[in-house]
Amino acid sequence: MSSTDLAAASAALHGQWDRLRSWVAEVVDDDVVDAPSVLEGWSVAELVAHLGRAMDALAVCTPLPDGTVPYTLAEYVGTYVARAQDIADTTRGLAEQIAPNPLKAVDAMAAAAFANLDALGPSDRVVQARRGPVMLSTMTVSRVLELVVHADDLARSVRRARGTGAGPDPIDPAALALVADALLDIVVARGGWSLEVADARRWVRLAAGRTPYDVDELARALQPQHTSEAVPDLGRMLPLL
Repeated sequence: MSSTDLAAASAALHGQWDRLRSWVAEVVDDDVVDAPSVLEGWSVAELVAHLGRAMDALAVCTPLPDGTVPYTLAEYVGTYVARAQDIADTTRGLAEQIAPNPLKAVDAMAAAAFANLDALGPSDRVVQARRGPVMLSTMTVSRVLELVVHADDLARSVRRARGTGAGPDPIDPAALALVADALLDIVVARGGWSLEVADARRWVRLAAGRTPYDVDELARALQPQHTSEAVPDLGRMLPLL
């Protein structure tokens, strides 16, 4: 990515964080915070803690020498599956640690993340992240991805816990579009198809494994760029996370 792309990713991260943070303060109250989330084995409180953990991953990035070969976004997020149990255990420990004042702790982690992003930028560069070397822009996009996916997880969790609505949408439209396009880029790079996003939220849920794979659902999420073509069966490729 170029510095311009880094600026766009940074703007999306700020926009998504601000929107989600306001939503959490408004919607995640004592009635739902201890409820089980839509992620098996995770509570709503643990999902909130994970937002801070996701931002902390950006806060701890450090610069690497020029010439260091970075992971692609696909390679970076591809490490999630193998580390799923470790991620869950770390998140539960963090949730217990910050339980007395979770939002204050999450705010501190987010502030540190944005401060480090500013310090490492504004030009794109290779940085050392927890899971390996990545471009700063790639790391920033991965944080937007985390916030968008987990904002949707939280909204669905609150809706299920209450049996009613979950307040305003916690997902920023620009951030959702960026994430949907980034996930589609991974698929296109692997298969060479000419595809575009038809329904961003539906596509992100499929790509992130939140919706069971179904060819009809995929056809609603993506569409071919040319009317003479069709959406390929991506059953062996999804989910990406």
